Amino acid sequence: MTVRPPAAAAWRAEEAAADSGWILRLTPDEAEGFDQALRHARQADKPWLAMGPQDFPLPPASRGALQRAAELTQGRWGMCLLRGLPVDRWNEHEARLACWGIGLHMGVARTQNRASDFIADVRNEGGVYKGANGRGYNTNAGLDFHCDSADVVALLCRRAAKRGGESKVVSSLAVIDEVARRRPDLVPVLQGDWFHSYQGAQHPDALPYYRCPIIGSAEGHVAMRANRKNVMAAQRDFEAVPRLTDAQMQALDLLDVLMQDPALCFSMWLERGDLQLLNNYVTLHSRTDFEDHDEPDLKRHLYRLWLALPQSQPLPADWAEYFGDVRAGAVRGGLYGSQMTREFLDFEQRQAAAMGMPCQVRPLVRPA
Repeated sequence: MTVRPPAAAAWRAEEAAADSGWILRLTPDEAEGFDQALRHARQADKPWLAMGPQDFPLPPASRGALQRAAELTQGRWGMCLLRGLPVDRWNEHEARLACWGIGLHMGVARTQNRASDFIADVRNEGGVYKGANGRGYNTNAGLDFHCDSADVVALLCRRAAKRGGESKVVSSLAVIDEVARRRPDLVPVLQGDWFHSYQGAQHPDALPYYRCPIIGSAEGHVAMRANRKNVMAAQRDFEAVPRLTDAQMQALDLLDVLMQDPALCFSMWLERGDLQLLNNYVTLHSRTDFEDHDEPDLKRHLYRLWLALPQSQPLPADWAEYFGDVRAGAVRGGLYGSQMTREFLDFEQRQAAAMGMPCQVRPLVRPA
């Protein structure tokens, strides 16, 4: 049985700056374990969706480091920065494979976009963040505060930008506490019905929007899901979506103020070899815009995984429309894109079994 850490707690920026308990530094032996596992995986050369934890064979010390990192995301801080992965020894393909192998020891990867990609390259590819169906990870734009569609988002930094790209994180629980202090009348508003656009990433047979409250709780665990961009896109694009009330607009405006409040918002720089892990139910994140180096081999580049974790908290019952399974430690989340494959669905069943996680069997085509 998976032992779950205590529920997350609210924290403020000065607390995160003063207490480095959310940072883990790999020892040389732990770091070497990842290099050894990568060499094994390269030699075996299995298709990624055919791989399991045994195909990226980490020694006990390295596995222990990942276990501690995962537990930190589910504990007080809701985040972890794991430092010291030996990316300077790896080329682009090797770093991507190592990121995938790390995920195999932590949970079950989720698909992330319309193409049903299960690992994403976070770099500027000329995308337009504020455009219709825009996604921030392939632009160099500063991002609004948001949370991703899985228990944890993992970002492995291969290269940093020439300028900018600072990571910003805020405790969702601290934001909720501030809403309750300043505008207690808005708490029930945030617990009500909110409609969000899938930004075109849904399966063609599914509705293009979904309903999910911004805050809720289950079994003593509070959760928050906020992404103003997707709420406003639903208002813009879908007449069937109820119009936002004045109170809802006031709530969104207050969240914008609080998430950027220096007393709540903590900033960090991701360095080469850092793995940032964020719990999407108790933290919100953004980044500043960035300027790349001119040389292609020096441009900012991170790898992103969305993961369902066996240690995860239960979710509110009315979040099931979006997340599917709200049970603690269940496989859930991700975007069921138009190019979902049988290979991925088979992978998630095998990987869930390897991690001891319940996993609902999904059809290849999801009905509207």
